[in-house]
Amino acid sequence: MADATMEEGETKLFERKQAIYRSLDEKFVVHGQRYKGQQYSHIYFARLHQLRNLLSSLVNKWKPHLPVNTVLGLEESKECVIVGTIYKHMKLKPSILDEYSKERSVVPLVKPHNFVHPDDHLILEDEIGRVNLKGSLLIPTAFVTGIGLALHGKKTSEGDFWVQDILEAGLPPQIKSSAHSGEDKYVVFVSGLNVGSNIFNPLQFQLFVDHLTGHLGGENEQKTASQIVRLVIAGNSLIIPRSVLNGQALTPEDQSKLTEPIKELDILLTQLAAAVPLDIMPGPTDPANSFLPQQPLHRCLFPGASAYNTFFSCTNPHLFELDGFQFLGTSGQNIDDLDKYSIAENKLEYVERTLRWRHLAPTTPNTLGCYPFTEKDPFYIETCPNVYFVGNQDKYETRLLQGPENQLVRLICIPRFCESGVTVMLNLRDFKCHALSFSADLNT
Repeated sequence: MADATMEEGETKLFERKQAIYRSLDEKFVVHGQRYKGQQYSHIYFARLHQLRNLLSSLVNKWKPHLPVNTVLGLEESKECVIVGTIYKHMKLKPSILDEYSKERSVVPLVKPHNFVHPDDHLILEDEIGRVNLKGSLLIPTAFVTGIGLALHGKKTSEGDFWVQDILEAGLPPQIKSSAHSGEDKYVVFVSGLNVGSNIFNPLQFQLFVDHLTGHLGGENEQKTASQIVRLVIAGNSLIIPRSVLNGQALTPEDQSKLTEPIKELDILLTQLAAAVPLDIMPGPTDPANSFLPQQPLHRCLFPGASAYNTFFSCTNPHLFELDGFQFLGTSGQNIDDLDKYSIAENKLEYVERTLRWRHLAPTTPNTLGCYPFTEKDPFYIETCPNVYFVGNQDKYETRLLQGPENQLVRLICIPRFCESGVTVMLNLRDFKCHALSFSADLNT
């Protein structure tokens, strides 16, 4: 609706702004899933091939005077560069065999969220060999299995490779957008709705729905709501009671427990889809495949919302363009897994590392499940996004990252809404973002 001529007692009407949207999720769509005869070694070979081509071209500028050798081609005390994939040997890495081991008591107790140990060490692998890495430059706590690196050093008399310098892939090139209109246009991010859980507060989420649809607040709030051009729901929208899924025939009561959260979410999404374009991504608690890339939630789950052409069920990871700006995001599994097997000051540091490594989920398939791709690694980051978001985190964090080639990336950690009541708003005009907090506590 366009702005109306104001008369006394009339309410001003606003027209919702629009943005040009293009989904780029095709690279994460799995067509004709096959598992028989497919080995996970293929995805490592594909990853190494992509990163080797990239790193080899960078080595020419980085260490032009040094030869690039294979692991089996190393000669003692001769400086060279080797390119390969990191494997991190971890003493405390969980194993299914531990459940049957009688010697579990000798394994030291650790915090359940992290498996880093002082004795962890790194190994570099290429297609034909592997070598232990030594040296003070390589800090095992900062790396995980699956990263592609180029290393300058030399072979020691013990057969190890002494690292003298490290080259990461670095931030990928960024496509510059010319779509700066100077208008305020907002993208809203939310994750961890957890409809169906004990801590889900319907009133709290209804406040969020009313804000986005322009039914909450005065004229200023309604004007801001009209400038919201897209909503992105980054995973864990549903909690399905696991006690119900016990392999037995479902009683009518259990069927209700299973379907009621889905119906409730559909009612809320229908209100949103009637007002604003939205993308919904699956997460680890949603009724979707558990491994990455997660395929879109089936539209039959949302008969009300899917009737609108503004409703988009997307993959996880999710890649899309909005007014020429590229957005890349996950529901959080890739960052949560890095937090289990490495150490950083905060979650944003993990997010930045995946960009520098040019890989969304380097721990796949070692500790994070993924489909056994044979000819490609879809998690390889080819171009630098303008916005990189991660859902289902402990708290809201953001940073504007600038790369060596003037890449500008807005990094966003989206908190779980059911616990925090916080959503994130990003302005496409200047890439500034802020948190919106919704509370249904009458005592505050």
